[in-house]
Amino acid sequence: MKTEARYLVDGIHIRDASGRVRVMRGCNLGADAKRPPFRPFAEDAADAHFARLAAWGLSFVRLVVPWEAIEHEGPGVYDEDYLAYLRSILKRAEAHGIDVFIDPHQDAWSRWTGGDGAPAWTLEAAGFDLAKIAETGAAFTEESAGAGYRPMSWGLNYLRYACATMFTLFFAGDAFAPGRMVDGVPIQEYLQGHYIDAMRHAARRLKDCDALVGFGTMNEPHMGFIGLPDLGAHQRILSSIGTVPTAFQAIASASGFPVRASRYALGGLLRLPGAETLNPGAVSLFRDGHRCPWLEAGAWAIEGGVPVVKRPDFFARPRAPGWDRPIDFYADCLKPFQRRFMDEVSRKHEHYLFFVEGAPFAGRASWAPEDRVRSDGKPLAVVEAFHWYEGMSLLLRRWRSWLAVEAETGRPLVGRRAARLGARSELSRLAGRPRAEGIPALLGEFGIPFNLRNRKRLAAAESALGSWHDAIDAEFLHSTIWAYAASNTRARGDGWNGEDLSIYCEEEGGARALRGFSRPYAMAIAGLPRSMRFDRARRAFTLSWDADPALGETEVFVPGHWYPEGWVATLEGGDAILAEKPEAQRVTVAATAAGPVLLRITPRRG
Repeated sequence: MKTEARYLVDGIHIRDASGRVRVMRGCNLGADAKRPPFRPFAEDAADAHFARLAAWGLSFVRLVVPWEAIEHEGPGVYDEDYLAYLRSILKRAEAHGIDVFIDPHQDAWSRWTGGDGAPAWTLEAAGFDLAKIAETGAAFTEESAGAGYRPMSWGLNYLRYACATMFTLFFAGDAFAPGRMVDGVPIQEYLQGHYIDAMRHAARRLKDCDALVGFGTMNEPHMGFIGLPDLGAHQRILSSIGTVPTAFQAIASASGFPVRASRYALGGLLRLPGAETLNPGAVSLFRDGHRCPWLEAGAWAIEGGVPVVKRPDFFARPRAPGWDRPIDFYADCLKPFQRRFMDEVSRKHEHYLFFVEGAPFAGRASWAPEDRVRSDGKPLAVVEAFHWYEGMSLLLRRWRSWLAVEAETGRPLVGRRAARLGARSELSRLAGRPRAEGIPALLGEFGIPFNLRNRKRLAAAESALGSWHDAIDAEFLHSTIWAYAASNTRARGDGWNGEDLSIYCEEEGGARALRGFSRPYAMAIAGLPRSMRFDRARRAFTLSWDADPALGETEVFVPGHWYPEGWVATLEGGDAILAEKPEAQRVTVAATAAGPVLLRITPRRG
């Protein structure tokens, strides 16, 4: 078992064993792993894929590992063949110099609720009949919608009953359903305990994999119904267009009451004419002997055969013993779970980095110094991983360099300069929150749909990714682009809910928009970074830092596809030894004296 840490958290920086400041840049691997057989590629293809990523300078992988992949057969029954596969590809990643962290990935809870992640038995533990989920309107899936399914519609599930209820039980079952038990265990503990135990088991099986440097706690955790001020209102709409019930409409339809739900567009900004009837057949989602937990808890009742709200603010103010105030999802639910996850997984893996996330397009937990320690007082290496997607390109599949939409506010940004600076401002603001608390920030997901409606879609994608990487460089952000899908095709995209964001497509010659995401950057800095910039038009890279010769070499990735004629590297300031290594796509600088250094890389002329 490893005991030495490959990487250490030092304030807002991640440092390697030599003490150099690292800039982690890589990709998510990948959309193929969200559904059975949960493998991003065949085992015998691992070397080819990792060699490709290394050649592109993507040396840090966020590896998608759904809970279902580990524990699909039943509670406590682990898929050892799958874990052996993970071990095998981690060993291949190590051979190519690629570091990996496990991403316990989920979207909208599970495959049965429009996304991926949790095993089917978690839904059955809540009393659901899986065969009735679509019929009752409890979830909106690609399979149930058929040919009319729109890409990016899976987000509609966050306020459908099945997804919202499961998240609420997972994070706050003790507060809102204190009497709900599974096998004699409170349902919140039953779900969280099995989830964490599954990841601990995975960590044990992968303990000798040097490439594995950490774990995420959960991809895009969601609050479900938690914190909703009014059961009868439309809130938290996270999809471009579709049918969105109120929380109470979702609850009533799951218990066998047909409801007429409104349709919305533009993330809830526009209400569309007409409505859709959910559960027209008046079917109950629940298996015999089970009822809605919110009915049992008194949030609503059936009076005269009609569902009625009894406590509109039920999910805002718990009535469970010990509660005398409104609930705060981040402080009361998310952070305690994340701290427990890190505490338990790190017990025999103290060298791991842990990546925490907030809710999508919403808030985050704060991480004061006293929060970043285990229950035994030992420190935790916490990194915040946030996600950012430019709204217009993601939801409307259009890219215009002169027009963008702020992800958090929906505010349009008109003009090339405004759009460019807007991305930098958003990323700076998102990264600034964890950095203000003294921890590093990772842009864990960002990307571009390659099925853009632009006439020259690949050129547009390259322009978009290049613009966003300008902002990433300026902020010295760690980043993992979404995504690398080995099985991507033009016809089926990434093979998940109509998405097509893979930077790789064999049909299109391999890399898509290669020069948008593979470009010069500092991989390791022997000292403190000052600035990093790549001028795409002039192909000129500059890096400045305050050198510390005791830390060894500064290492810069310089991809040959940007410099087919070769490059010239020059130094300004400081005493240093410069080495150009075109065959390895590297430039290294070994300072012989402390002080500021400026490195320039430009195309070779003549």
